[in-house]
Parts: sequence; C-alpha cells; structure tokens
Amino acid sequence: MHYIDMHAHMVSRTTDDYERMALAGCKVVTEPAFWAGFDRRSADAFADYFYELISFEPKRAARFGIQHYTWLCLNPKEGEDRGMARSVLPMIPPLLDQPTVLGIGEIGLNRVTRNELATFRDHVDMAMNHNQMILIHTPHLEDKYKGTRVIVDTLVADGRVDRNRVIIDHVEEHTVDMVVSEGFWAGITLYPTTKCSPARAIDIIEMYGDERIYAASACDWGRSAPLAVPRFIMEMRRRGHDETFIKKIVYDNPAQFLRQNSKFHEPADRISVALNA
Repeated sequence: MHYIDMHAHMVSRTTDDYERMALAGCKVVTEPAFWAGFDRRSADAFADYFYELISFEPKRAARFGIQHYTWLCLNPKEGEDRGMARSVLPMIPPLLDQPTVLGIGEIGLNRVTRNELATFRDHVDMAMNHNQMILIHTPHLEDKYKGTRVIVDTLVADGRVDRNRVIIDHVEEHTVDMVVSEGFWAGITLYPTTKCSPARAIDIIEMYGDERIYAASACDWGRSAPLAVPRFIMEMRRRGHDETFIKKIVYDNPAQFLRQNSKFHEPADRISVALNA
C-alpha cells in the first residue's frame, strides 16, 4: 500500500532509510524544520539548515522515487530565545517561493512560556502575511493538554486563519477532540515513549473517526522508526480494518490536505525506484 509520511525529519536519517521507506510504499515525505538536539549558537546555522532542507533532501529522496517537501520555521524549543527569533524569522519569507516549501512549521509550544507564545504568534503572522499553510508542534507529556489548548485558542481568536490549512500535530486521546472539533487537521505521531504506539493511534481513530486525521512517524535523531507508518498499516490489518479505510488514513487524508498547495504534485501510480543509484 502506498503512503505519505507527513512528518519525518530525514536530515537525521540515513539514505538506507529512504530505500527502506520506498520499498515499504512511501511516496511522499514532508519534513518540518525542527530542533537539532541542541540549541544552535547562531542564525547562520539556521541558514545552512534551511538550505539543506530545500536543496539536498529532495535530491536524496528522489533517488528512491520519494517526493520530498519541507516546512520552514524556528522550532518551538529554540523559540524561547527571542533574540534568535528576531534574527532567524526574516530569513524565511525569501525561501517560501521555493518549489518544495509547503509553508510554516513545525511551530508551536514546548514549555508553554510567554516567549514561546510570542514566537509562535510571529510565525502565524508570517504565514498569514504570505498565504502559507501551517504545521504545528504540540508539547510532550505533562504539557500536552495545556499547550494544545493555548495553541487552539490562539488560532481560533485570529480571524485570518483558515483552519482547513492548519495541521496540529502530536495529538493524543485527551487533545484530539479539541483539534478536530474546531476544524483543524490532526496528526497522530507514531513515536516511542513520548507519543503514540500504533495500537494507541488506532484506538484514537476508532473513537474519533477518520476525518481530518492521519498518522506519521516523526522519525528523527532520537529513538524512532522510519517504518512506523507501515507498522501502523500492519496493525490496522490485524484488527480487521479494510484496505479502503486504511488507505484513507495513510494516503488519502494527507493527500487531501496537501492538494490545497499548488506545489504538491500527486505521485504517479507507478514510480521506478532507483535502488542502485
């Protein structure tokens, strides 16, 4: 079965991971800008990172028949540094016309501080001023509900925001309803320890339905799984869900969201995968 991984940090993965994902049916990856595991010491580091996302990763993915798109931002964790935010954010608008840039993301909150919220609002303003889609990170573990509530309330209060063009990612059992009931898209993250297992993700979908929702790996430099979505597909089959229902979650829903952006090109049904390139 073909699938789209809407949240994968491929700069931290090997080329072998692209090959494995292609063999498992991955057709499209979208990669949000994120934290590198340490706070970058200068704005120049972000300039290099953005260049890598725009120029290098699409070529690496294309060798295996995978379309690679990206999102740009200063991530929530480093958004606490307002000086860094003032230096980095002006770098982004000139890059938004690049053919693989989908919008602004992953923005959001980490510890739900005033500085993080100010940086989040700066990103939303940028997205609105440049007619960009948005992908949002919600906090981990104990800060999950509070942070998601603040994010949702902030967006709902902003009359400029088209909710159909906003993903709120890393939803869990106690946050998914507040996201989908307000008309946003919800991403379920298949990531050990701090997010959802395939079984939990399927529980959420069985409880809350299959509209405006999908599952993604968020694979990065931590303990994570580039093949999380295929494993989710296997668990869906084990539970007895039919192929049409599964395809809606892993391909049709993400594609429906992405079609709102003219840069997105629907993958061909058959793509020759250059495994030996």
